[in-house]
Amino acid sequence: MAINRLFGFFLLVAGCNLYFSQDVTIKDDKVLLDGKQILKAEKINSAQYSFFSMKDDEEVLMYKYMDNETPSYIRDDYFILNFLTEKTKIETTDFTKIVNFMNSKKGMEKLVRWLLKERVLNQDGELNPERVAIFKEKYDENITQRTLR
Repeated sequence: MAINRLFGFFLLVAGCNLYFSQDVTIKDDKVLLDGKQILKAEKINSAQYSFFSMKDDEEVLMYKYMDNETPSYIRDDYFILNFLTEKTKIETTDFTKIVNFMNSKKGMEKLVRWLLKERVLNQDGELNPERVAIFKEKYDENITQRTLR
């Protein structure tokens, strides 16, 4: 009997999670949230993306993958999120939020979902300065400053 209740609870939680999840896709250089365009995207190369505001076409976010000048050694790799309009740079090694096995477009879709979940981006694709500061406190590892060159 307890297993049936546990299974029912699991289905309820999974169903709510699917119901409240947002569909983020990148198609034709457009970032779509539930079918509505919120940002413009530009793939510079497989290691760099830029995101632009819909209002004034200003670059608001730049993603860049860094191999730390050691291409064959991946344990020291990290990525940079540069919130240009907020003059805030975040360097982190936590690839679990965006990793998608060499498909950079799917990884960038996961990145936008993460920023929406953390409320760094709102439903209209605008940055929330207070949430950008909190996001920096949570995830920035300050890799450049602590790496010897």
